[in-house]
Amino acid sequence: MHGVAELIMAGPQYRMSDTIRLRVVAGGFATVSTPDLRVDGDSLVTETGDVLPLHGVTYAALAEAAGVAAGAPEGLYHDGSGADPSESVDVDADAAAHLEHCLARGDTELRRLASASGQEMAPVLWPEHFDLGITLDEVNYGVSLGDSAIGEPYAYVGPWRPREGDFWNMPFGAARRMADLGEAGDLAAFLEEGRRRAGDAG
Repeated sequence: MHGVAELIMAGPQYRMSDTIRLRVVAGGFATVSTPDLRVDGDSLVTETGDVLPLHGVTYAALAEAAGVAAGAPEGLYHDGSGADPSESVDVDADAAAHLEHCLARGDTELRRLASASGQEMAPVLWPEHFDLGITLDEVNYGVSLGDSAIGEPYAYVGPWRPREGDFWNMPFGAARRMADLGEAGDLAAFLEEGRRRAGDAG
């Protein structure tokens, strides 16, 4: 799914519309501009409404079927999905549903956090690290779908300037596995505590 987000959606959107931002939508995530593409479960939905399965096809062939050219955004970053257009796409439906659920939870709580801080903003799903985030007062808040730091979905609070204390358990700030934030309100409580602690230390 990271490869699809980067090679099929963000890359073509950058070349057509000069932005790599993606957004969370019901059932998955989508571009914010041309081309109009969205992932819904384990399928890619095109501008014309075609539903393309995200398995049994290469990134290049999937892109061609969607009317775009496969390829990551060029010249913006050096660390991405590592997917190559010639490689096969193989998205598991259950895994996709779990990741999309994590994104939906993150989108809801990040919007709530921003609103409570007096700002209205749409969280951005960034294709480089495949994480959903916002920034408030020089602190990044978000949900990552997993990376080299933590190999599964996790929530994070990342101050631009380092903070000290037990709450800050990662080099970039604080992180909690989404699996450990399973109860209603747990994610909101973690983000709110991060907001308070970053403010107290700032």
